[in-house]
Amino acid sequence: MTTPPGPGTPGPSTAMVLAAGLGTRMRPLTDRRPKALVEVAGRTLLDRTLDKLAAAGVRRAVVNVHHFADQVEAHLAARKDLEILVSDERTALLDSGGGIQRARRLLGEDPIFVANIDSLWLEEGAPALESLKLAWDPARMDLLLLLVARGNGIGFEGPQGFLRDAEGRLTHSTDPDVVTPFANVGFGILKPQILDGQGDGAFSIVPVWHELQAKGRLHGAPMQAFWMHVGDPAARDAAEALLGEAS
Repeated sequence: MTTPPGPGTPGPSTAMVLAAGLGTRMRPLTDRRPKALVEVAGRTLLDRTLDKLAAAGVRRAVVNVHHFADQVEAHLAARKDLEILVSDERTALLDSGGGIQRARRLLGEDPIFVANIDSLWLEEGAPALESLKLAWDPARMDLLLLLVARGNGIGFEGPQGFLRDAEGRLTHSTDPDVVTPFANVGFGILKPQILDGQGDGAFSIVPVWHELQAKGRLHGAPMQAFWMHVGDPAARDAAEALLGEAS
């Protein structure tokens, strides 16, 4: 019998938080502050992300910075519940894969959480990150993405997303004629070694998805939660309203 997920489920103790983006779609809210410090219902996107990771057992978070980097570093200095290390991308943005690779020496060799700061959700069952931890199997997978089912969130537009087989293996599809049932919410568990050999410059992690997919090592775990992608001011307002209703 499968053990239900709970706070004691083992999982990564280190997380990579991707917070270096320019937040251009979030303007004018990001004219004088980074997207990571935009508030939703009185709490910043960055803090909401760190709160979820801390609740899932993370003790050390590596946060990359670029846009208004000094503001982010000053804000992070106030948090005492986690060890927080900064990966500096002031000179150039490195995209998703390059950002993780730049922080490689800070992340160590064990599997890590990776998290975007623009994903919020309302739990509807087992806590999403506890379910993710329970689904993680390093013998079968190198990257496990947290997924949301189409129709159970705001911010899942268009056909691009994932197909998932009975074993949890993923196929990433960009075919406009294929309506995919799942989207990546921007959280996952990965082995840092999957980025070895990719170089030190800017690069997307998506081609790495495809390499792992071909080997059957890319997996996904659907969440029992209502997802909110906070990508622009209207989405921020919608998420704020939903969080207010839930409180």
